[in-house]
Amino acid sequence: MANIPDSGQYIGSLIGQALGDAIGFPVEGQTRDVCSDYVRELIEEGPGLEARPGFVSGQYSDDTQLARELILSFNSRKRFDPVDYAARIADIFSRGKVVGGGLSTLEAATRLARGVPWDQAGTPSPSAGNGSAMRAGPIGLMYFDDMKSLVNAAHDQSIITHKDLRCSAGSVAVAGAVALALEQKEIDHVNFLTEIAKLCALVDPAAQAVFTSLIDWVALEPEEALKSIVLAGYAMGSIESWQGLTPFVTGSVLWSLYSFLHSPRSYLDTLATAIGVGGDVDTTAAMAGAISGAYLGIDGIPQDLAGHLTDQGEWGYEDLIQLAITLYEIKVQLGISGPYP
Repeated sequence: MANIPDSGQYIGSLIGQALGDAIGFPVEGQTRDVCSDYVRELIEEGPGLEARPGFVSGQYSDDTQLARELILSFNSRKRFDPVDYAARIADIFSRGKVVGGGLSTLEAATRLARGVPWDQAGTPSPSAGNGSAMRAGPIGLMYFDDMKSLVNAAHDQSIITHKDLRCSAGSVAVAGAVALALEQKEIDHVNFLTEIAKLCALVDPAAQAVFTSLIDWVALEPEEALKSIVLAGYAMGSIESWQGLTPFVTGSVLWSLYSFLHSPRSYLDTLATAIGVGGDVDTTAAMAGAISGAYLGIDGIPQDLAGHLTDQGEWGYEDLIQLAITLYEIKVQLGISGPYP
């Protein structure tokens, strides 16, 4: 089997997601100008984490909550189990614990709580938000050594809440990026994106051309790259009320990949790009952070910021570290975690 990556990369991916989420959460939905000023002050000048009104600093949102539940399910079942994960989604929504949950996921969770089977509860097309892609990073940790199982698991975890195949492709892209980041010493963005595009095509053939296009856009400066990425997103759907990048899955996943590939050696630079665009920036930063953390490991993430992570007084920094370590230890014990299904 493939060599198991360093445990610090597992920790880095989960903490990287949570911190990106927590840094983006206070300015979610704000304009590009607001977000650009925010990341310049926060990341470049370093005054510390800000708080969203009604929350303490370091609070992360549903992006990380649902990724955490995905890992808890895997650790419990020793494999990806869509029935168990669907039950956890229904439970966390039913208990009112979700922070900033999306409408499509809420609708699906409500159906799950009523007893609708996991593969029938998802919100149908044309709804194609990023609510399933944002939580898909851990699939890359679970199945980095078995790409067929990675694609199947990423697709199935997606359709629990989002039936549109564009959402499945976005989930595969994020999981695949985490998996590739675990194993690559140097990032060749052409090979990286070519592999991701091929994986996405297994669930949505139309996605291959879209993700392949990012190969040319990575070399562009953010303002120029954004024009192409937004058009790629809006060509398939839009949400007019959003400032900046919308929660539509294609554009937000493309921007997260761009943010990582534009500065793969710097976690904070990756977040600055992911957030500076404006719009649904807790999610872009969460996805980009999960990929960056998998590549750089926990040592590449600023501990002075990560130490403040919390979920309403629970599941803080140390708890998330232990969760990632448990996943890593199970992976070591199991070897290849599959095949799935």
